[in-house]
Parts: sequence; C-alpha cells; structure tokens
Amino acid sequence: MFTGESIRLNLLEPEIAELTFDRQGDSINKLDVRTVEELRAATAELRTRRAVRGLLVSSAKTVFIVGADIFEFSELFARSEEQIAAHIGAQSEVFRAFEDLDMPVVTAINGVALGGGLEMALASDYRVAARTAQLGLPEVKLGLFPGYGGTVRLPRLAGSTVAIDWITSGRARSAGEGAADRVIDALVEPERLRAAALEQLQAALASGAWRERRMARRGPFSLDAQAVEKARARLQGGAAREPAALSALELLVACAVLDRDAALRQESLAFGRIARTQAAASLVQLFVNEQRVKGKAKAHARRARPVRRVGVVGAGIMGGGIAYSAAMSGAEVLLQDIAPQALEQGVAEARKQLDKQVRNARITEQRAAQVLSAIRPQAGYARFEELDLVIEAVVENLGIKRDVLGGVEQSTAAAAIVATNTSSLSLVDLSEDLRRPKNFLGMHFFNPVPVMPLVEIVRGPDTAPQTVDAAVGFATALGKTPIVVRDCPGFLVNRILTAYLLGYYFALRDGADLHETERIMEQFGWPMGPAYLQDVIGLDTMLHVIEVIAAGYPQRMAYGFALPLEQLLKHNRRGQKSGAGYYRYEADPRGKPVKLADPQIAALLPGLRADGARSLSDQETVERLMLPMMIEAALCLEEGVADSPEEIDLALVLGLGFPRYAGGPLKHADWLGLPHVVERCEAYAALGALYRPTQRMRDMARHGDRYFSAEKRQ
Repeated sequence: MFTGESIRLNLLEPEIAELTFDRQGDSINKLDVRTVEELRAATAELRTRRAVRGLLVSSAKTVFIVGADIFEFSELFARSEEQIAAHIGAQSEVFRAFEDLDMPVVTAINGVALGGGLEMALASDYRVAARTAQLGLPEVKLGLFPGYGGTVRLPRLAGSTVAIDWITSGRARSAGEGAADRVIDALVEPERLRAAALEQLQAALASGAWRERRMARRGPFSLDAQAVEKARARLQGGAAREPAALSALELLVACAVLDRDAALRQESLAFGRIARTQAAASLVQLFVNEQRVKGKAKAHARRARPVRRVGVVGAGIMGGGIAYSAAMSGAEVLLQDIAPQALEQGVAEARKQLDKQVRNARITEQRAAQVLSAIRPQAGYARFEELDLVIEAVVENLGIKRDVLGGVEQSTAAAAIVATNTSSLSLVDLSEDLRRPKNFLGMHFFNPVPVMPLVEIVRGPDTAPQTVDAAVGFATALGKTPIVVRDCPGFLVNRILTAYLLGYYFALRDGADLHETERIMEQFGWPMGPAYLQDVIGLDTMLHVIEVIAAGYPQRMAYGFALPLEQLLKHNRRGQKSGAGYYRYEADPRGKPVKLADPQIAALLPGLRADGARSLSDQETVERLMLPMMIEAALCLEEGVADSPEEIDLALVLGLGFPRYAGGPLKHADWLGLPHVVERCEAYAALGALYRPTQRMRDMARHGDRYFSAEKRQ
C-alpha cells in the first residue's frame, strides 16, 4: 500500500491494515520531518482504500517512537514566531487528518512512547501497551510543551487533572501508571502485545463504540479548578526563567472551552511563542551538546582497552567516592593511603554511599556487600603491578603529588595508566620526573564524586591518544560525562569559575551586598549564590585554586587586594566542612549541613567595601559576575582548551551548575548577542582586563556571528 523510509503500510486482511513505524538505518523511531510527511502520505493512501475498515499502528523496533527529532529544532527555532507556528501547525494537521480516518485505530505501544511518540498514540482511538512500556510528555524539560496535539487530546481523553500533571511535570510514566490514568486502554505482557491490539481492533469493529469515543474528544472539556490553582502556585516561581510549564497550564485553561480544531490552532500559536524563549533555545542546545559529547565519548571508548583493576591513592572522602564509583562499575579497587584514619574515612564514604543506594531501593543489600568487598584498603603498593589504572587523589600540593606519582609509577606495570585528580596544578609540572609521561593524564573528578556527572580528562603535552581513550572509556563506564581538555592553569571549569569569582570579589569591594548578591544570582538561576558555592567547595580549597589560576593569567586575573575568603580563613572558617564560612552550618537530624545566616560576618569582613562604596543594581551585579565567565569561556575556545562550544557549555552546566535555561556561558552570550556583550564589557573597561573581550568576540559582534549557529548544527 505504501512504503517509505520510516513508515510502511500493509494489508493484514482485506479489511484490516497495519501502519508500521520502522525507521531505516536506525535502531529507534522518531518523528522527524520526513516521517511526518510519510504519515501524511500513508493517511492519504488509507482514505482511498474504501475496503479497509480498521487500522493497527505498530513499531518494528524495540521502542514505539522516542519523540521528535530534536536536532531539527535548531534550524526551526531560528525562524520567527509566526513561521514556527505555521510549521508546527502544518505538522499538527497531519495528526488531525490521521485521527479523522473513517475507521477505528488501535496503537500497540512497546518500549518507549515519549513526546511526539505519545502524541501519535493519542491520535488513535485505543492504546494497548506492553507492561514494560514507558510513556510521557517530557517537552517542558526542553523549555517547550507538546505541539502535535498533546495539550488538546490528553485532557479530553484522561481529564484535566491528569493532563496538567503529565504535561507540566514532564515526568516519564510506566505503562501501569498510564493505565491507571486512563491514557492506556489495555495492559498486556510484551509477548501478547500484537495479538491483544488486534483483538481490541476486532472488538471496536464489532461494537462501533469507537465513533462515540471519538466524538466525545472533539468538544470542550471540564477543568478541575482546584488542580489548576494548585499547579499555578507550584509553577509561578520558576516561570520567569523557564516559562513552558506555566504557559502550558494557561493554554489548557484557555482551550478548555474550545472545540478540538480551535484548540489545535491555539496550541500551534502558543508553541511558536514558547519556542522563541531563551529556555527553549538553551535547553534544546544542551540536549544537542549532550548527544554530541556522548558520541565523542563512545568513539574514544570503542578504541580503548578495558579498565578492570583500579587503584586509588589518597583515601578520605574524595578517594572513597572515586573508589565507590569504580567498584559500582564492576572494577576491582585497591584504595591506598599511608594514614589509617584516611583509609577508614574512605571506606566509610563508600559504605555511606552504598547504604544510601540500599535505602532508596536502587540496589540490594547483597549487591552492596559485593561492591564493598571489591574495595581493598591498604597502606602500601602491594599488587599495584596488576592494575590497569591508578588515580592519585592526595592533597593539592605540587611536591607531595610529585612524590606520590613517582612512587605509583615505580609500582605499576609499563602499560598502566597513571592519572592525577588535581583541580588546578599543571600536568607539565606534575610529570617532570615521570618516566612514562605518555601514560599520564589528569582525571579531574568533581565533589561529591558519586553525584557530580562531569570528569575533565586533562591531556598533557606528552599524553598518548590511547591513554586518553582508556580514561574516557573508564569515566563513561562510571556513568560520568567525560570531556577532554588541554592542560593549562585551572583546565576548563575551574578556570572559568575563577573569572566568575574574581568578578564577584570586585563587586563586593565596590559596594555589592553579600546577601543581596546571593539573592540576585540565585534569582538569575544559579543553584547557589557565590558565597554559598565557596563554602560548599571549601574556602581553603577555593583560595588555592584561585591563587594558582590567577598566577597563571597575571595580565587578566591579578586582583591586588585581600580576598574575603582570605580574611575568613584567618578565623579558621573553611566553609561547610568546618561549620562556618560566609555562613554557619548546623547538622539536621540526618546529618546534612543546614545553611544559616551568620550575624558575625559583617564584623569578620570589615574592610570589604572600598571608600565611596555604593549599592549595585541587580543588572549590574549579574553583568559584573557573568561577563568575565563569558570572556574566559571564549578564551578557552580560542586557545583550544576544549574542542567546541558544545563541550565548554556542557562542562559548565554539569560541573558548576551553570543555569540550564541559559545553556552555558557561550550560549548565553549568543542569546544576549555578541554586540551587546561587547558593549557591556566596554562599560566596565575601567575595572581592568578581566572585562576585556577578545578580538574574536569583537569580530563576531561586528559580523553578527554566533557560537552556535543553525548552519554549524547541521
């Protein structure tokens, strides 16, 4: 009947047809432009087949449809609001025409039906799902909401309360949850899916009830006013930065009184508006960034030799976290430290993480015992000759690290990889006495290791490509996102963080209020303000990082005054770990530190403001902290510290908590526009080189260029 590259239409019986999604050359189905056009053609073909009285919709893959092709959004979202609405409206019309076929339609849902995949299923009369299937409308996580009729069909099918929950949360649901919410009509074992769907189709043909069900979904629907107000109250707080969820709610409210076709038109218009927001542009770009970084990591991992036996030198909380992560991935781990107390702390950290996994029902007690038994604490280097990889995680001191690395190299086999977990020290300096620098690199884990997804893989000048491959493969096996960076002071994330904090220190010196700055930056979207962030990292650790990095870039990062964290350290205030920093901390009943304002802070930082101090506006505060980040990120790209803007922005989001709705420093610069960024830098030129844009930034501003252009995304 019809055969395309993603869809085929066949007769099963003289009166029954089957429309099968089977994207050629791919392991999944997705609703790209080509597939939607094929659906249009298949629907037109079905309208000509008068003898066909019923249709089964299925998938030949292990999933139904994973959703739209997000990679196509980059070019689409560069268009005007009106053009986006027209495009989405034209695609939505394909699903409306499919829904109006003069025959009952049953969809068999296997695997995953997310976003547009679920919207496709909602356009049928009945949905039969395998018990193992997953459903959902996750568009709000991309700064969007459904655009193929999801906001129209779901409330008319399952009621407004279910629709509000599914659409505004974006959470994936099990097939069982879908059945409980009346989104799924029948739930069956996977092996019975096709037969059960055909049985449902035969029953629909026999009863004719599908016509009444379909007509009931074409009119208005009833709103649950209480559910609306509850959702509105929940969503309003984050709507300024990520407006999609609240906008979807208001769309549901506005369209409740409309018939289906009028509501579909309103959905397309609203989608055009939401697609032009900063959140949509940034979150879609982050999705693309993540996919491309994963693709690069997989390429490294395919070339890598496996890492099965790992050593961690330097226990404590960081070493224990690395050992735990390695053991959870299936590796055998030797955890070494000369201090018995540190070894005890490292094992205790691993045990704590395992207990948390058991408590949250993620693993069994038996599995936890197996993982813990894979970690062998020891004082010396026994059996180190058997290891594939050793990660040094001792104190951030050049002399100590060099001594330890030399001892590790002497104790390991010639093919073993030696990695340092340094956060700022130069690999050139650390490898000065090593005999096998080709086997040496940095693996910078972020604290807390079990939680933070990023690992910077730092390539030294002598690091062999196969060493990088193995480290990336190992980090991927841990479930981390590895990003390869070049050796330089601070590498990537901490280097850009230092520029941000220096902007903060200059702002405090010039009149910014500490607590107001916290509020402003959290309102901007940071998970914590700069003072709290330093407390969490540790003021002693942060000072060391800043001193090393600032010394590495003296022309741009010299500051020439006592930093506030230096003054706090004089009073042994090291942040959360000592119970006091910019804030003071008390443990809650579960032992988690709770941040409390400290009335002593003003007395401890009496010289914070310079003469003639003034208050800074919210806009000036944001600009003075964010502009140095954007400049430093641009420099890192220009110097080849990382290969692409995708990797730089993703590293800042994963490693530092850069606000996701803003996408990263380079995507944020694109959103503001390089001409505006350069103009604002000029406004702060008197503050020094920290605010001096690069020549390439000036050239890009003059030519209207962007770091992320639609053309570069193809």
